[in-house]
Amino acid sequence: MKFVNYIKESYNELIHKVSWPTSKELTNSAVIVLIASVIMSLIIGLVDLGFENIMQFIYNLIS
Repeated sequence: MKFVNYIKESYNELIHKVSWPTSKELTNSAVIVLIASVIMSLIIGLVDLGFENIMQFIYNLIS
């Protein structure tokens, strides 16, 4: 009986109490996440490129 009550309360909360975003809000959020992901990947790529150049410089000094 507790499980059935839990399901009913969960359904009631999802239908009546949860504030679902509109399609426009969801699209805006997705665009922001996409832009942030691209910026972070560019930053990580640049740091990786910098470390690669530093390591090549060090290896050229050693050999």
